[in-house]
Amino acid sequence: MKNLLTMRQNNIPFKNAILLLLLIGNIFGVNSQSATFYSNPNYLKMLYRDSSYMNLKKKVTSEFVHSQPGHWGEFVKGVDEDFSTRQKYIAFTFDACGGPKRNGYDSELINFLQQEKIPATLFITGKWIDANFNTFLNLSKDTLFEIENHGLNHQPCALDGESEYGIHGTKNAAQAFDEIEANARKIEALTHHRPRYYRSATAFIDEAGARLASKLGITTVSFQVLSGDAVPFTPDTIIEESVLQNIRPGAIVIMHFNHPEWNTYEAMQKIVPKLRKMGYHFVRLEHFKLISEKQR
Repeated sequence: MKNLLTMRQNNIPFKNAILLLLLIGNIFGVNSQSATFYSNPNYLKMLYRDSSYMNLKKKVTSEFVHSQPGHWGEFVKGVDEDFSTRQKYIAFTFDACGGPKRNGYDSELINFLQQEKIPATLFITGKWIDANFNTFLNLSKDTLFEIENHGLNHQPCALDGESEYGIHGTKNAAQAFDEIEANARKIEALTHHRPRYYRSATAFIDEAGARLASKLGITTVSFQVLSGDAVPFTPDTIIEESVLQNIRPGAIVIMHFNHPEWNTYEAMQKIVPKLRKMGYHFVRLEHFKLISEKQR
């Protein structure tokens, strides 16, 4: 962060300063200073000094000044929950929520996916990146995985502060913008890939929030198969049953990789061979056209 401020004082353009820091990081490797620079509070402060970010924020949020939130839920208008295919393809998606008691890393699960060569889509928050910076960078370099946006601070995307599972949502369009766009830019800065998909914290979002994401060129994604692994210490047999009984071609399965103490890894050891025996293949979301229930 000190380097960026020095560059600004020496009249190096803001955007060029960021690019220069990225280049230095690529050449010499990412260190603890880089992790501090990209931490949510510092990165957001930096974006607030970026005219391109602030101009876009003003433009987008002004369109929602008089908007009503609309319906609230996991499957509201503007949210996709599966993908179009006639083949036996399904997509495993894993969330990393971040924050107190949510910053863990299920290395056994990720190692299993890598050993079994199972492609997966990882929805990751800025908070989880901050707590697992080097791990995130390593995951982003693995072509087996697709890195997508789970929000900057793991707040459900709302225009009026709606809450779910005790987690308070964003209070207005400006906060919703930061939740989506700031994390998209953070991921892009670290991976050179702008996320194309966004899953709101808890998967709950209002209709206005889904429209706001669309204005940013981002598709909001929910799920078609709820594994149930988000309920702490759910037995692996229950997770297995939840997936196998509801699976179908084009299904998006929601799971988590930030709770090694839960039974996601144990369940996947049983689920994967059975799905393969049923003729299913595993894919990333980026290769398919996503659809909603109403589009089927």
